[in-house]
This record gives sequence, structure tokens and C-alpha cells, in this order.
Amino acid sequence: MKTNKTTIFLISFFIALGVGFIWYSFSVIHDQKKLALPIIGNEQNHHLAQFKFINQDGKTITNEDIKGKVCVVEYFFATCKGMCPKMNENMEKVYKAYRGNKNVLILSHTVDPLKDTIAALKAYSLRFDADPTQWMFLTGDKKELYEMARYSYLISALDDTAGVSIDKDFIHDKHYALVDGFGRIRGFYDGLDPENVKQLITDIGALLKEKV
Repeated sequence: MKTNKTTIFLISFFIALGVGFIWYSFSVIHDQKKLALPIIGNEQNHHLAQFKFINQDGKTITNEDIKGKVCVVEYFFATCKGMCPKMNENMEKVYKAYRGNKNVLILSHTVDPLKDTIAALKAYSLRFDADPTQWMFLTGDKKELYEMARYSYLISALDDTAGVSIDKDFIHDKHYALVDGFGRIRGFYDGLDPENVKQLITDIGALLKEKV
């Protein structure tokens, strides 16, 4: 009789354990789904193209440097008198929210590589006390910079010339793009809208919690 009771107890225990495990697994998956952001271009399996740019310290930055990290991407130019200053003031809020977190990078690409030399970008970055290993101001080949904007980051064109003599192919957009550690676009945010910037800071946190 005692053996039967022990057997029944063990069976009940393992059943309860199994049910508990299933419930826990479902809860974790459910929570992750609630945190997850949409994958933009998922049906087309959209991922960033290969790139090679140079940061404000003269270091070459490629896909390998951002692999596995959450990235916030923007396009600007250092002599801009239009929306760039406000965009980067707001980007500084994002930077301060995650400063020191090596899993979060900011990639600020110039659209005017002729004027935005490495030295010019370094001087510009010092306005924000930007750590070049976390907030990277990038320059490189103009065509490659523009193609990354259009075809990888899916950032649209916007003319913000503001007294600067540039050609008709000039790209400048007020939106930030949010990229996950797999090189997938997860969101766009108006860099001039304080509420959008707050949402971006929240969404970065959500991506950092994603396990897959």
C-alpha cells in the first residue's frame, strides 16, 4: 500500500512538474512575442548589405563590427543648418540612455563625404562627447553611403539643403532606422519628434531582451 502511495505521489509530482514547465515555456514565449517589434521586409528576407565605412577615428567599420548588436542609424551632414542639429540633439538622448552598453551602437552616416572628412567628423563628434566605439560618425564612398540609405536602411530621400550647394542626388531624411543584431530593420522613428525618440529608447530595450 505504501509503495502504491509512493508511486502515485511520484507520478503526480512529475505530471505537475511537466505542466509547470509547459506553462513557464508558454509564458516566456508569450512575453517575448509581446516585446518583439515587427521585422520590416521580413517577407523578402531583407537584411543589410555588406558595407565598409570609416569612423571619426579613422577606423574601418564593417558588418562584423555591428554583428549581434542593436544599431540606431541616421544620415546627416556636419555643416547642416536645417534639421541635423535637432536630430543629433535627440540622438544624444538615445546615446545617454545606453552609454557604456556595448550592445547598442549609433551609426551616423554623412551624406556629404567631400566636406565631412575624418577630421571634420571627429570635431563634430566631440560636441556630444561621443565614444567612437559606440557612437560612430561614418564617411566613405558617396555612392555606397547613398545605396546603404536607400536599399539597406530603407531611408527615403528628403532635400534639406539649407544654404548648402549640393547635387540633386543628395539624401537626407529625418528618420532614424532601428536595426537588430541580425541586420534586420525593426522600426523607423522621427528624429525631430520627442515622443518618437522616447519610443525608440524603449524599443531598443525590447530588442536587447529578445533571445532569438
